[in-house]
Amino acid sequence: MASIRLRTVNKQFGARHILKDINLDVGDSEFVVVVGPSGCGKSTLLRIVAGLESPTSGELWFDERAMTKVPAHARNIGMVFQNYALYPHMTVFDNLAFGMVARKASRPDIQHKIAEVASLLEIESLLSSKPGALSGGQRQRVAVGRALVRNPYAFLMDEPLSNLDALLRERMRIELRRLHDRLQIPTLYVTHDQTEAMTMADRIVVMRDGVILQVGEPEVVYHRPATAFVAQFLGSPPMNLIPITVRNGDAILHNAASTPVPLPPEIRHGLDAPSDVSMGFRPERLHLSSASSVGLSISAKVETVEPLGSRYHVHATWHGLPITWVTTEVGIARSTTLNLSIPWDELHWFEHGTGKRLEPLRASEMSLSLEMV
Repeated sequence: MASIRLRTVNKQFGARHILKDINLDVGDSEFVVVVGPSGCGKSTLLRIVAGLESPTSGELWFDERAMTKVPAHARNIGMVFQNYALYPHMTVFDNLAFGMVARKASRPDIQHKIAEVASLLEIESLLSSKPGALSGGQRQRVAVGRALVRNPYAFLMDEPLSNLDALLRERMRIELRRLHDRLQIPTLYVTHDQTEAMTMADRIVVMRDGVILQVGEPEVVYHRPATAFVAQFLGSPPMNLIPITVRNGDAILHNAASTPVPLPPEIRHGLDAPSDVSMGFRPERLHLSSASSVGLSISAKVETVEPLGSRYHVHATWHGLPITWVTTEVGIARSTTLNLSIPWDELHWFEHGTGKRLEPLRASEMSLSLEMV
């Protein structure tokens, strides 16, 4: 069994509190992606696991072994960095062999291991080349191979795809995930790219300002975000968030005219009143209203339309507040007014100040309460 456990880990640089009470498990054979904006502490977290930084307080465990004070060279971690850090004057073979030579491995062992890893990564034809002659994707494979030849206890990856172009990133996401599924090595992967997080992770860790906001499977984090920040960070375009005040049984938009919003009593009563909340909905969950539509009705004035091949991003206003709709409908013109709707149980609610998720009654509970009356 291989696992990584962090318990109440804090990291401070002088007065700056970079990591705050981090508790996280990476299970055996699990691919965990840490995502968040620049400066949130995700790379510092990775460096603590690698032994390149020491925590100010807290504990690090590999399975049942205490690792907090174990030096980096004794942790048997395979690391892949953003810049690959290959030696430009060495061939691919020598780059792969460097660590094994330093550990005084025998020549036959080195050749056997490099042949095995080169076959796995399909870089056999590149072994005599130098890094300067390789493409970005080939250099990335070599960097992964250099980590693999040491038979690592775990993989740590710090934004390894950020220097690649969009098409190559997509291909390498698939290849890295396929490689993980084959090797079954615990992997902690850091990125600011939500697409990498959603497509590669067994579980996502969302961080902000040194704090873990939510940990969960990608579908769970996307469909039930724990905070307004998580709701908007995951999703492209981000979730629409509309500020609302609930007062005396009425829901009022925070727009110039303080427009009332017709919400079912069950939802209004499920929210603490009086209260200021944010109502959220995913752009792709909106649809054109029809006679059978049940949910929140939105009269949206189209401002701009972004064509993106198979879909369109429609940017509009609802009572003066900006919203975005993702659709496959064609022929939507600027300055037109659209009648849109979204089911009640597709709405998300967050405290206006803290951003914490609220749980008013869902659609199924509304139906049940109506039947009981």
